[in-house]
Amino acid sequence: MRASVNEIVFDCADPAALVRFWAALLGGEPVDRSPDWSYVDPPGFPRVAFQRVPEGKAVKNRLHLDLEAGDVDAAATWAVGLGAVRAGGIVTDDHGYFQVLRDPEGNEFCFVGG
Repeated sequence: MRASVNEIVFDCADPAALVRFWAALLGGEPVDRSPDWSYVDPPGFPRVAFQRVPEGKAVKNRLHLDLEAGDVDAAATWAVGLGAVRAGGIVTDDHGYFQVLRDPEGNEFCFVGG
C-alpha cells in the first residue's frame, strides 16, 4: 500500500487572509469553508489548506514549500508585493540558487532556480 498527498495544511491565525496570499502566489480560487478553515486548489498542485489555531508561530517551520521560479529575484519581488518578506538574500550553491521568504504569518517558503 502507498499513500498519496491529499493536501498540505498550514496552521495559522487568519485562514481567510492567508489563503488569499497563497491563491495569488500559486493560482486557484480561495475557498472559505468556515471561519476556521480555508483552502485553495492550485493548478497542478495538491490542495493547500489553512486551519486556525490558537497559538502563534514561534520557530522556523519543520517543513516548507520550494517553488520553482525561472527568475528567483523577480519572483521574490512579486511575492513581496503580495505580502511576503524576504529572509536574507539569494543563496547560490553548486546545484542552483534559492531565496527564502516568509508568508504574511511568517511561514517560510523558497523560490528555487537553476
